[in-house]
Amino acid sequence: MAAFFDVDNTLVHGTTLFHLARALRRRGFFRSEDLIRFAGHQLRYTALGELNNLEKVRDQALGLLAGHDAAELAGAAEEVYQDVLAGRLYPEVMGLLAAHRAAGHQVWLVTASPVEIAQVLATHLGATGCLATVAERSEGRYTGRLLGEAMHGETKAHAIQELAEQAGLDLTASYAYGDSGNDLPVLRIVGHPVAVNPDRRLRRAATSNGWPRYDFRVARRVAVRGIGALVAAATVWGTTAAVRAWLRRG
Repeated sequence: MAAFFDVDNTLVHGTTLFHLARALRRRGFFRSEDLIRFAGHQLRYTALGELNNLEKVRDQALGLLAGHDAAELAGAAEEVYQDVLAGRLYPEVMGLLAAHRAAGHQVWLVTASPVEIAQVLATHLGATGCLATVAERSEGRYTGRLLGEAMHGETKAHAIQELAEQAGLDLTASYAYGDSGNDLPVLRIVGHPVAVNPDRRLRRAATSNGWPRYDFRVARRVAVRGIGALVAAATVWGTTAAVRAWLRRG
């Protein structure tokens, strides 16, 4: 059994790529004009959900990375976690992640964000691992191209299915958490899909399919009170029952 967590706007408030871009600008990767463009994308992402032109945005970012040292980006990712992301994690979702870990389930972060930032998050959160977008490298420097496809939409679902086959995971007994209509391919392949901070498209799908739906952007104070009980319950009688009980509280 496993639990698969989307990152941007599910586990972390906002988009990790923007905060990584800010750190890279300070290191000379980007110009100020490039960061302003990222800021515009961030505002639209936060207000409206995942961008339809996400692939185009990432292609532009890859072009800006070309020729830069990969080790420097990994250092920037750790800096971003310490300075920004650690304070932008949704505590309610962290409670769910902790419950799965306590029950011995594998926990995977699945995100279109760069693998460097996903690996940092997975390490700090004690996740089993991550499935993320990988930028091609040559002799330790970025080429400006992707290695494979961006971890987005159907690609996420295919990657999870491949992982399940390799690791012997039962997807019908597994959980997935996502915020966007673009997460529907993932949510549809697991037995326990959960909509977290859903955009309009996912909200409609969750309602139609009877999936649990929670918006921690507006219910933070209520939800936080139950986290301690959730984690404690998970250690005693298992995550499946504990998570179901937590979801019924909404």
